Amino acid sequence: MRNFFKFIGGLFLMVFVVTACSIDDDPANNDFFIGKYNGNVSYNDANVNKQNNNGSVQVVKVGNTYNFLFSDEIPDITGVEIQKNENSAVMIGSTTTHYIKINANNLTILFLKDGATWTADANR
Repeated sequence: MRNFFKFIGGLFLMVFVVTACSIDDDPANNDFFIGKYNGNVSYNDANVNKQNNNGSVQVVKVGNTYNFLFSDEIPDITGVEIQKNENSAVMIGSTTTHYIKINANNLTILFLKDGATWTADANR
């Protein structure tokens, strides 16, 4: 019986995630968003140089906090705050510089932190 409830709970979660964000949902208009953007991704630091023209970025948003989960063993960018109902974040600081623009169809990232650079130019 316990496994049955785990199965039902997992099934409910899967249905919720799949139906929560349709392809035309704009992340700025949702408190919870999951979407996959496909296109050019890259990462460079002192030891690593990765680039893929067919890469992807999985975007997970909860509240105003975005997490960008890259393909190709590129480190993730997590904890980026973008104000609700805005589609871009621009921050220039002492250790982090970034430009992120996201909407229902496109994702553009230029993120520099601690000598590393992430980029993405992807579509959904």
